[in-house]
Amino acid sequence: MGVGKRSLIATAVGLVCAVTVLGGAGTAFASPAPTPAPTPTPIPSVTLPPNKDLEAVHKKLEQLYHDAAVATDAYNAAEEQTERQSAEIVELAREIVKGQKRLAELKDRAGAAARAQYRSGGLPPEARLWLSGDPQAWLEGADRIRQGQKATTGLLAEMARTQQDLELYARDASAQWTKLETSRKARAAAQKQIKQQIAAAEQLESQLQKKEKERLAELEREAAAKAQTSWLSSGILDDIDGSDGSATAQGKKAVEFATAQIGKAYEWGAEGPDTFDCSGMTSAAWAAAGVPIPRTSQQQWAQLPHVDVKDMRPGDLIVYFDDASHIAMYIGDGKMVHAPRPGRTITIAGAGTMPILGVVRPG
Repeated sequence: MGVGKRSLIATAVGLVCAVTVLGGAGTAFASPAPTPAPTPTPIPSVTLPPNKDLEAVHKKLEQLYHDAAVATDAYNAAEEQTERQSAEIVELAREIVKGQKRLAELKDRAGAAARAQYRSGGLPPEARLWLSGDPQAWLEGADRIRQGQKATTGLLAEMARTQQDLELYARDASAQWTKLETSRKARAAAQKQIKQQIAAAEQLESQLQKKEKERLAELEREAAAKAQTSWLSSGILDDIDGSDGSATAQGKKAVEFATAQIGKAYEWGAEGPDTFDCSGMTSAAWAAAGVPIPRTSQQQWAQLPHVDVKDMRPGDLIVYFDDASHIAMYIGDGKMVHAPRPGRTITIAGAGTMPILGVVRPG
């Protein structure tokens, strides 16, 4: 889930807390532990390599931002889990409220029947019937007794079922609270890791002089150009252009959305509309095309259909690195659009500028 989509958690907490004590069922939820106050994220000490070896700096920065991307995927997955579990808790709470109302109604009916018997002197209906001297009244009364006994049996059975349902809902809600807390801890750990990696990268860059930063940027461009040239020299683009590489109508819409975001800033955990991370951009683009896809790059790689690189067409998603920690959208002519990393904006780049793990096709 993207930044800013956390209100559902608060809704779940408020709704469940409103029904924590199940008076009829005698069951209660365990209240979630209070969230501790956030502690400042320590900035790890990162120093420049000897002699300010910019090649080494470049590799170190790549590693730091790669680790931040991995942690971002973990954060997004935990955030998605949190939203799903919160929604389940909300639904369980609604069912508990309905069950409580139904149980109260059934108890009122049972109480009314008991009060009616008390007003009649405490005699059961069968005894009163045997004391009647009217044969016709006896026959009519016998039928009413049978109907009353059936209704009473049904009432008691429904009360028992409602009680069991409430206890089951309470157990399910307690289990969801446990899962929610696990997801919350995973999200917090991933958030801490992201901040540490980004802070370390920024600290490393801050130690460079202006000319060194310019040279570092030049090294990055050279490395990307070299990788793209190597990828294209394999003849892969001829294979792609030679196949049926035309985009579908949905693929075109996804590409249009993605390219319209060019220039917007990268922000970890974000899925629009003003900022995005890599998988936030691809999932938002395909959602705009009417095709919902998983949120994280690893989920997109694991759950979407795979196609051969030579068969990819505009709109397909290119997954990078062995751990599927980065994802981009192919737009044709050997190019892709992506949200690169913190401090950068959504841009078009060569599709072969990073190690390709594979290609997936939404829709």
